Amino acid sequence: MIILVPYPAQGHVTPMLKLASSLSTFGFRPLVVLPEFIHRLIFNKINAATKGGIVCVSIPDGLDEESKSRDFFNIEKAMEDHMPPYMERLIRKTSNNNGGENIACMVVDLLASWAFDVGTKCGVAVAGFWPAMLATYSLISSIPELVQRGLISESGLPQFHGPISFQHDQPLLKSEDLPWLIGTQAAKMARFKFWAKTMDRSRSLSNEVSESPTFWEADESCLGWLEQQEPNSVIYISFGSWVSPIGEAKVRNLALALEELRSPFVWVLGPEWRDGLPKGYIERYQRLGDQGKIVAWAPQVEVLQQKAVGCYITHCGWNSTMEAIQCKKCLLCFPVAGDQSLNCEYIVNVWKIGVKMNGFSVKDVCDGVKRVMQDREMKKRIEALNMRVMGEKASLEVKDNLLGFVKDIKRPFNALQFNI
Repeated sequence: MIILVPYPAQGHVTPMLKLASSLSTFGFRPLVVLPEFIHRLIFNKINAATKGGIVCVSIPDGLDEESKSRDFFNIEKAMEDHMPPYMERLIRKTSNNNGGENIACMVVDLLASWAFDVGTKCGVAVAGFWPAMLATYSLISSIPELVQRGLISESGLPQFHGPISFQHDQPLLKSEDLPWLIGTQAAKMARFKFWAKTMDRSRSLSNEVSESPTFWEADESCLGWLEQQEPNSVIYISFGSWVSPIGEAKVRNLALALEELRSPFVWVLGPEWRDGLPKGYIERYQRLGDQGKIVAWAPQVEVLQQKAVGCYITHCGWNSTMEAIQCKKCLLCFPVAGDQSLNCEYIVNVWKIGVKMNGFSVKDVCDGVKRVMQDREMKKRIEALNMRVMGEKASLEVKDNLLGFVKDIKRPFNALQFNI
């Protein structure tokens, strides 16, 4: 058996489930441990998506059922103060009631670092898992150096405004785009403390780390409609389900830009995003049906696989970025928070497979869409990147890394981080 502990957010649960599915093919029994609040939301969807073989269990998180209590800081408090004793109890119960079957190891998302000590205390080997881009890990792990160089203070605040070089082989990053600089001054400092603590704890693990939907009901009605559209004609818009709303003005400008472009589109727009839409906008497109589809959620990979999709407007979340590369779709980028600015830097300036919107006016959106849709060289670059990332050679490297990890956990060890 392998126990897997993801950080409770969209971009973390999904890759952990994919890893659990891969490990099950090697004869391991994956047990995924989730806080109660997220387990309630996704239990049925996980069972449908994983087709058996993966067991998901919940442990008390101390959070009430009001969604507003599940912000970053309350989730952190739940992980640090409430969940560890329940996790320990689960591990010991599993060990005692498992018919003599050993727990091979725990695979713990580095952002759920609270579980490292729990596993060690219970005598279970711990493997760290990083589900985002390797460059983001490099940035976070360089925090001590950034402080030493005087680029940031000991509380994580930039000491000057301008580009930051955090590693010699990484692109420059604007100081205001550091992933912990979100919200008020106090919030930025608290987020920095979280990241620093995560890296401190991860140093107990050995080896090197490499990078590796929401689960509400997906509206698949757009798929048949997409099949009727011309190739490379449709704009797909999704900013992820757990990303903070971009604001009423931006929602309105995006809606007006889509009207001005007169291009067919699929817009994933959950209820919490709909403030700011022009009056009657959704009803108008539901009535017309031929120009656009507005859905609360869509099966993203299936949408991106459609030949009709020619541009993807995105927040640059890592899962969304990888799915765009997998499906060879060029990107119009508007990063919102966290690691998305660094992901965007790679998309636009390193891989050159997308365009960044520096503003969000109607003109910004229209100009950006036209640049992405008309750039044939960009299309060639993403096809080449797809071969590098998703081709046979890359697949073999991933398989070799996973096989190496499986060999490691079949012999005694204390702790490691692994490649996927």
